[in-house]
Amino acid sequence: MQWVKGLGLGLGAAVLLALGIILGHFAIPKNAPSVSASQDLDLEILETVMGQLDASRIRENLRELSREPHLASSPRDEALVQLLLQRWTDPASGLDSAKAFEYEVLLSFPSQEQPNSVDVVGSAGDVLYSCRRSEENLTGEQGGPDVVPPYAAYAPAGTPQGLLVYANQGSEEDFKELQTQGIQLEGTIALTRYGGVGRGAKAVNAAKHGVAGVLVYTDPGDINDGLSLPSETFPNSWHLPPSGVERGSYYEYFGDPLTPYLPAHPSSFRLDLANVSGFPPIPTQPIGFQDAKVLLCQVKVSVHNRLQLRNSSNVLGVIRGAVEPDRYVLYGNHRDSWVHGAVDPSSGTAVLLELSRVLGTLLKKGTWRPRRSIVFASWGAEEFGLIGSTEFTEQFFSKLQERTVAYLNVDISVFANATLRVQGTPPVQSVVFSAAKEIRSPGPGDLSIYDNWMRYFNRSSLVYGVVPSLGSLGAGSDYAPFIHFLGISSMDIAYTYDRSKTSARIYPTYHTAFDTFDYVDKFVDPGFSSHQAVARTAGSVLLRLSDSFFLPLNVSDYSDTLRSFLQAAQQDLGDLLEQHSISLGPLVTAMEKFEEAAAALDQDISTLQKGSPDPLQVRIFNDQLMLLERTFLNPRAFPEERHYSHVLWAPRTGSTATFPGLANACSRARDTSSGSEAWAEVQRQLSIVVAALEGAAATLRPVADL
Repeated sequence: MQWVKGLGLGLGAAVLLALGIILGHFAIPKNAPSVSASQDLDLEILETVMGQLDASRIRENLRELSREPHLASSPRDEALVQLLLQRWTDPASGLDSAKAFEYEVLLSFPSQEQPNSVDVVGSAGDVLYSCRRSEENLTGEQGGPDVVPPYAAYAPAGTPQGLLVYANQGSEEDFKELQTQGIQLEGTIALTRYGGVGRGAKAVNAAKHGVAGVLVYTDPGDINDGLSLPSETFPNSWHLPPSGVERGSYYEYFGDPLTPYLPAHPSSFRLDLANVSGFPPIPTQPIGFQDAKVLLCQVKVSVHNRLQLRNSSNVLGVIRGAVEPDRYVLYGNHRDSWVHGAVDPSSGTAVLLELSRVLGTLLKKGTWRPRRSIVFASWGAEEFGLIGSTEFTEQFFSKLQERTVAYLNVDISVFANATLRVQGTPPVQSVVFSAAKEIRSPGPGDLSIYDNWMRYFNRSSLVYGVVPSLGSLGAGSDYAPFIHFLGISSMDIAYTYDRSKTSARIYPTYHTAFDTFDYVDKFVDPGFSSHQAVARTAGSVLLRLSDSFFLPLNVSDYSDTLRSFLQAAQQDLGDLLEQHSISLGPLVTAMEKFEEAAAALDQDISTLQKGSPDPLQVRIFNDQLMLLERTFLNPRAFPEERHYSHVLWAPRTGSTATFPGLANACSRARDTSSGSEAWAEVQRQLSIVVAALEGAAATLRPVADL
């Protein structure tokens, strides 16, 4: 890793920290402005950055980024690697250093010689109807050799043929309902619609019931508010046209399939393909709703996908910290797309490039350097399963877990232009709120982004009253390995819809060939004011995390979440657990310990802020704030779930909105006849949560106390 050429000594008062801080390998250049060990956020610099983030530059970035399709590992994807390196090494606006990190990963592509196909066949095997193999070329951008045909990445090759059965969203409950109705599923082709469960889960559920193949389509009721006529859809509106097909990865895990928990270097150990789990078990193919509505009787699905080892790169750019270079604030966005990817992900990359340009310009002028190091990241092969970001976390696991303050993800920066939408772990709530309160919302009126956000999404907090809603993080973007695998406080920032005006599960042209620059420019964000608002919000959060003397993370904000989890467990599971001699008492006690320790730490920090604090003491408190999220990791909590270690945010299959391991174990125990073994797992999961809460409380108490 060559982010830095050597370890330098800080200037001035930063030397005072040398005995208490392991500086890491980020150098402090000789021409750095003079710094103080108590350097804090400079509000004038913050205001300058907010003023210099330019909507027109973001627009031009997006035009260039989405000019051609850039599927992972394609020539255009590699050209964008060079574009990022060029921008981040620019003499006038570049960063301290930039480098590409290449991995050899297993990707899945449709065969060019044998295109995938879906046909209605007669009794003699004659083809009566064929589904489109490509989307209609409505604007001249949906054709050409670089537009990958619709396919289900990682679906196995095969040519199943059978009666068509409509299976709703392809959930386990949907297939059970079909069996209840007496419908024979063995050897059939299941027609499913996107939504409800993950892409790959549809094929997994279908295979359990003997289904031979799966078709997946985007229903206009789910994406277009019911609109389906050509006159009602793109290019006449932002709605998905009838031929539109949503591509996607059907791999159920994240990271390179062949090298779990190892960076995918050429020399790394690789699993045999026969031992790889997480791929769809039966042939699967996506189609458009234009074709879905006319399919009937016997259907033949021909899938000829091929697995290939390909090189894919991450690009990392670094601004070294002046005082605490060994503390990293990461800001990331993936680069690859299924086709042009103007919204997903290039709207985020366009913002990333503009923010790094503004900060790089200040850096090169010598007027600013952050307190902590900032790492900008452009991830490769995200669409195939968060591969680039996962390989990065696997390669630098120890360094990142020890030194990373937070991870800020901006994937799709603008879904729509109504309001801010933030997902994140509770400690980041306060810094996001602080940033949003200081930035004016786009559009008429004089509302802040915070006030506008609260109009659309709000909740009641026991501590703060009515506040904007902070969504939770799943595994839908590159924040997943940072929160689930490393236990790093994370967030995802975007602008989104007015939910009173649409029920669309996502923007309509998602993962199709119609997600183009003109689509964004005309329908999503004319004028790019929402892109600018995201740049300002994310930029303000980034500066507050990298420059503030006291880290703006609030551990007490976890109390709301933990308290709601506890109450749900008591209300929904308490009686059931008592019947099996399992008590929630230890969980209640652990919760009280956590709340007490969090409140005490908040008070200690508040007291310290009122005086002239010792930088070493502040560093100790900051580390407690930074490390809290790590205390909720248990690598043995979910042995069946790759990379999932966070006992609060792992996937939850049980219906109770509580600690996922406990909810899932209770759900299985209710439905199983295995008796004591299943309830022993419930007790184990409860003990895991109790231990995590007690560990969190211990981390927040004075560092010399055990």
